[in-house]
Amino acid sequence: MNWYGFYTLYAKEVKRFLKVASQTILTPVITVLLYLLVFSSALSDHVQVYDGVAYTTFLVPGLIMMTIMQNAFANSSSSLFQSKMMGNLVFMLLSPLSELEVFLAFALAAVTRGVFVGIGVWLVTLWFVDLPMHSPFILIGFAILGSMILGTLGLIASIWAERWDHVSGFQNFIILPLSFLSGVFYSIKSLPDFWYTLSQYNPFFYMIDGFRYGFFGVSDSDITLSFIILSIATVVISIICLLILKSGYKMRT
Repeated sequence: MNWYGFYTLYAKEVKRFLKVASQTILTPVITVLLYLLVFSSALSDHVQVYDGVAYTTFLVPGLIMMTIMQNAFANSSSSLFQSKMMGNLVFMLLSPLSELEVFLAFALAAVTRGVFVGIGVWLVTLWFVDLPMHSPFILIGFAILGSMILGTLGLIASIWAERWDHVSGFQNFIILPLSFLSGVFYSIKSLPDFWYTLSQYNPFFYMIDGFRYGFFGVSDSDITLSFIILSIATVVISIICLLILKSGYKMRT
């Protein structure tokens, strides 16, 4: 393991998004506040999901986790694809870094950005809601698993993409729909039977549900099952990404 090379690439990726923190961290925070303002104003008096939990309070964990996932995906996908388009990817390929070291550097940088944004959203929303915290360890675990999966998907999308349209299409037609249909704004138990069953095949649902359990100690699915599903998904997607990196698909041509 080339620890020095791995850390250098990881530090470069972290500094890249911190350089434009107003765009990569502040903007998502403002977007979440707008979601919170709109949905809480429209539904807070009409919807109650968990006993004793106001709808606005219920909404915040889902918004935090959705923002973590979307920013983890955006970080890895934009960085690698930008390198492909600018032609400087060759310098990384010529460096003494293995596929594992490249993968870990990009994926962990995506996790770092996701967690930074999540903390920023959490701190700001504390001004508006009294948010309990049932289990910090579960919160951290699901935040890392969720952002790791999305960061890896971002790498796969950027390797496959040939134009910016492809990266945007991957995010707009896969990531966003799965995010919005994962129970961010509602409990899946309120859905009709067909959509309730279908939602249980959405891996993003287990990210949102497990993360929300960390705050309230209540969830729509078994927390152990959610953890197992996300752990397996992380391993499988990581192996796929490593195999793609090793093959040089659309990177060495």
